Amino acid sequence: MVGTMLTSETIGGYIGGQPALRHLVDVESLTVDEVGDGNLNLVFICRDGDGRALVLKQSLPYVRLVGPEWPMTEDRAAREAHSLRVHGALAPEWVCALVDYNDDQHVLVLEDLTDHEVLRSRLNRGGSHSGAFEPMGRLVARILAGTSWLALGEEGFRIQAGEAVNTQLCLISEELIFTEPYLGGTRNSVRSIVDGQLEALRQDAEWVAGAMRMKRRFLTVQEALIHGDLHTGSMFIRGEAGAQDFSVKAFDSEFAFYGPIGFDLGLLWGNILAAAARAAARGEIERAVSVLDEVELVWRAFEDELRSAWPARQKPEQYTDAFLESWLDDIRDDAWGFAGCEAARRVIGLAKVSDIETLDDEEYVRGVEIMLGIGRSWLVHRSRRGFDFYRDEFAELLLPVASR
Repeated sequence: MVGTMLTSETIGGYIGGQPALRHLVDVESLTVDEVGDGNLNLVFICRDGDGRALVLKQSLPYVRLVGPEWPMTEDRAAREAHSLRVHGALAPEWVCALVDYNDDQHVLVLEDLTDHEVLRSRLNRGGSHSGAFEPMGRLVARILAGTSWLALGEEGFRIQAGEAVNTQLCLISEELIFTEPYLGGTRNSVRSIVDGQLEALRQDAEWVAGAMRMKRRFLTVQEALIHGDLHTGSMFIRGEAGAQDFSVKAFDSEFAFYGPIGFDLGLLWGNILAAAARAAARGEIERAVSVLDEVELVWRAFEDELRSAWPARQKPEQYTDAFLESWLDDIRDDAWGFAGCEAARRVIGLAKVSDIETLDDEEYVRGVEIMLGIGRSWLVHRSRRGFDFYRDEFAELLLPVASR
């Protein structure tokens, strides 16, 4: 069965043939739902008559969003399996658990999280965001503390970084996040009613240069085994903050590689902005402001978690407290820049977000204005301005809506 694409009909036989899996569910009473995961893979939810379940995810030899005309290595599944093992060991409470991985068929078996929902779906329908993002800030900090040279030492770090090269998926990020939205590409699109906004930005030399700066950072900075695609569509959530069953978990880390830690923070911030822009465009001003406040909460959680881990670092005589302060400044600067790139590409580029795309035309114009306006400011100014400034700038963009 090497290289065979799984189907709902063959899943039972596959599980029954795997010693690590066959006792976890009853294949005789198995029901299988093929649900997909968006852009790249096959995903199956497999549940037996007793309610026990597994989730199987198989890489396809092409990008599912586009089709066979865009070939893609199936080895990305191995990258995801590796990152899930590493990140799960560092923060099991915040990472989808890997049950098994079959390298021959590029199949990951994941814990059943069907009692959770995708955070983006919750946010789109106006559900609670309280407590949803702070765990991700802490997760990113644990990833940095646990997979950088702080824990591994310089030699161990370089060995691990070399083994986590993820060329094809990094190329996707380089093209879709840092190049095509700014310089043009056939995969870009917006509704014609915002063509003027986009054309004005494309004439903005600072905006384009800012994106190229962040592309350089993405290409050249190695700090940790980053998730590589951390956003509200790659987070599961269950329950409400403070409840006993409350849970937030990251998944879909097939873009993982050794890169700048600010990239994970920035992608998350850009998608927080998308949720805030959606609320603002729909006239939900109080909600919009409270959602955007999560950007700073993520940073505070990240900083607090990293400071807590700092005393356990290797070579404290070299990596001093003063070094930490300068490093935090660099990470925050990167995060702002990457967030600005993410905001633009989620409006302009191939992989858009339902936060904005499901708005009607009038709301869409407002949402795009916010995404591109705040995104440009984040990208061009970065850490030269702080959280309060960007919060005020966002509030100014809300005034036309609030006055209606």
